[in-house]
Amino acid sequence: MKEFLKKIGRVIVSFLIRTYCKIVYRVKVIGKENIPKEGTLLFCGNHKTYLDPPLIIVTAGRYMRMLAKEELKKNPLFAFLGFLYDGIFVKRDSKDISSLKTALKTLKDGQCVGLFPEGTRNGFEKNEGKIKNGAAYLALKTNAKVIPIGIVGPAKPFTKNAIIYGEPIDFSEYAKDMKTDKTVEDKVSEIIKNEILKLASTEI
Repeated sequence: MKEFLKKIGRVIVSFLIRTYCKIVYRVKVIGKENIPKEGTLLFCGNHKTYLDPPLIIVTAGRYMRMLAKEELKKNPLFAFLGFLYDGIFVKRDSKDISSLKTALKTLKDGQCVGLFPEGTRNGFEKNEGKIKNGAAYLALKTNAKVIPIGIVGPAKPFTKNAIIYGEPIDFSEYAKDMKTDKTVEDKVSEIIKNEILKLASTEI
């Protein structure tokens, strides 16, 4: 019964978020046809505002669990959204790897996970273009295809904004015998980053 009510809640809240984003932020969804209707997927995008996670969740057309920082649970709205959409909360700067295990299990179960490889909002600028290897690690360990995402626009009300989904990237050739090392992860991370930046620089 609880899961049924959550599903009903997701339908209602998703509709409200999509409507809000379309009217207030004039968000245009581009490339949705690139998202496979079946199969394990890892959604990876650039991170500009707090609106990004719900925007991806409600426009992708696939049920996914989004990785988010633990601190967001202090905000009643984000805590509610995290509960409703089964968010995976991460304790940053901690040795706790429970969130990583949950993400791995979710992908190995054939479901979808969303995350921001920058690690924080506007992380590419703050970290001089560096990217965390979490997305690469998850993709290599589970053979999940990666959907790169570019979020474009000033993210201000009544301006042009867009969310652009790229074609799925298959990294199975890099995951021979399920063995990974930092060199491989760095290479995969660089590919993911470049695809995200390419989409994020699209003119709309």
